[in-house]
Amino acid sequence: MLPDILKVKLQYVLPKHLLSRIVGKLAAAKAGWLTTKLIELFIKQYNVNMAEAEQENASDYATFNDFFTRPLKSGARPLCPDEDALLFPVDGAISQFGKIEQGQIFQAKGHSYSAETLLGGDKQLAEHFNDGQFMTIYLSPKDYHRIHMPVAGKLTDMVFVPGELFSVNPLTTANVPGLFARNERVVAIFDTEYGKMAMVLVGATIVASIETVWAGTIAPNVSNQVVHTRYTEKDGIELQKGDEMGRFKLGSTVVMLYQPDMIKFADVNPGDSTRMGERNGTLLSKSED
Repeated sequence: MLPDILKVKLQYVLPKHLLSRIVGKLAAAKAGWLTTKLIELFIKQYNVNMAEAEQENASDYATFNDFFTRPLKSGARPLCPDEDALLFPVDGAISQFGKIEQGQIFQAKGHSYSAETLLGGDKQLAEHFNDGQFMTIYLSPKDYHRIHMPVAGKLTDMVFVPGELFSVNPLTTANVPGLFARNERVVAIFDTEYGKMAMVLVGATIVASIETVWAGTIAPNVSNQVVHTRYTEKDGIELQKGDEMGRFKLGSTVVMLYQPDMIKFADVNPGDSTRMGERNGTLLSKSED
């Protein structure tokens, strides 16, 4: 086994984009029995619960991507019915959460990064979340990899931000400064009845792509520049609480940002498991905007 310090140093020298794109091509390939065998090995290695999947058998999936973004059986993720419930958007584990202080988001001991950088360098967007709340959730390989709305909202902005593709596991999170503001990512900004919300889908090593339900595949992207798309009422992109908003092809991290006085998190701790649809906290008084 490689020592942890060497694992981190290797992250800086590996051709992460090339490796990720190669894996993406392989994951999209229809390789028949070989695809089935790889899926079976993955299920065994990561102890994936296939009993909750709409299609339970490895042979049901034509590609590894089909398996990785597998839908669940109806009712497998019941939504908390309380009107004031803020939902967990994904299955995963809480990395960190708390207050956005002086525009800074806590990553791990000794590491923070700015909300402005996370959102693609847009100061005006970032100002909405000054003194607000954030939560970072890590999706492991075994998790369900579709991302859902924690509260109903209207899409106002989408920002593709090019960047690195460091791994986002707990080891690199603790050792790579500004990790989530360095990696390739897709930012989605929503207006809700309670205030503005940002959902940031962060790429990682061998994450083949990031998709949204309204625009399809956003990353990988040939652009090496920030691409900011604005949406209006005329576009009519509105998602209800619990609706799917995107997905990862291979796992990664979601960072949620909420405006001040918009939400109160439940009694949770870093390391706690999350389950999409369960209560993550309470939605406070509705916005007057």
